Amino acid sequence: MSTITDVAKLARVSTSTVSNVLNGRVDKMSRETLGRVQQAVAELGFQPNRTARQLKTGQIEMLGLLVPSMGNPSYGLLAREIEIVARARHGYRVIVANTYRDPQQERAFLEDMWSQGVRGVIVISSLADEAHFEDPVSRGLVAVSYDSHARRDRQPILDYVSADNVAGASLAVQHLAEQGHRTIAFLTPSGWTFSRAEKREGFLQAAEKAGLKGVVISGSTASNYADEEMAELGQSLATPLVQHADRPTAAVAINDMMAIGLMAGLREQGLELPRDMSVVGMDGIPLGAYTAPPLTTIRLPLPDLARTMVDRIMLRLKEPSTAPDEFRFSSTLLQRQSVAPPPLR
Repeated sequence: MSTITDVAKLARVSTSTVSNVLNGRVDKMSRETLGRVQQAVAELGFQPNRTARQLKTGQIEMLGLLVPSMGNPSYGLLAREIEIVARARHGYRVIVANTYRDPQQERAFLEDMWSQGVRGVIVISSLADEAHFEDPVSRGLVAVSYDSHARRDRQPILDYVSADNVAGASLAVQHLAEQGHRTIAFLTPSGWTFSRAEKREGFLQAAEKAGLKGVVISGSTASNYADEEMAELGQSLATPLVQHADRPTAAVAINDMMAIGLMAGLREQGLELPRDMSVVGMDGIPLGAYTAPPLTTIRLPLPDLARTMVDRIMLRLKEPSTAPDEFRFSSTLLQRQSVAPPPLR
């Protein structure tokens, strides 16, 4: 059985160089050196002993990713970006678990992953309660929270990475205002999260600044947060939108799946889009390009978000003294055909 020394000898490099290649640390390595090591690994059929490495270090080359529900395509897209970065830049794999925004589920998965040697975890939760992170972090777990923010009343123990949801919602309102809409609705689930609250805040602020009338229409799902039920909720909210006393001519949905469901519900009400109602989503999932009409949306910078989250975990695992920090990224408006000037009354 070949060893790392055999690989180094055949490739004419040091064992540390081979180790860097096996662990994905190749940013500063020449393409010629990388090619020799990869060829030597292939010729010898070398397989690194990950079990021995775990016994030596107490950890495995895997990151944990806790998502509310993979039933929401936006989380699947983010998971893919995280996996690409983790593997290509650091040689790590990713374990994904669904938590349904339940702190007890999050706590259980954190303990399971810790016991298996996982020392870095990305958590998509957007909940205010973070008490269940304190014990794992005190033992050495490095965690990044996506789509939430540090609390001002305490020292942060996590990194926080998110899109600027206030600015994103403002982009949607500005676009509709430029098309001539004067009354706009904001559609959201009733369950509270940081991101939903920020999107609502950005919508109302932008509507007031533009001199528009902004109305909020919310609805409940079967479970508290039900990320996989967004399309159904959007479809059901078409009725109160159409019947609203203020008669909105456009709607901004909390995410793309709700917008897609809303469009289906509006068609059931006999409306033609965008002639009778304009719709804007918030996510930028590829499915929006194939709706009828194609969905205008606020596109998240998923590659930047994923790279920052993974790199922060790897940095803090390597340098434990690095203090947690907060990072926020701008989204962009993706114009398609679901928005038009308002209908003549």
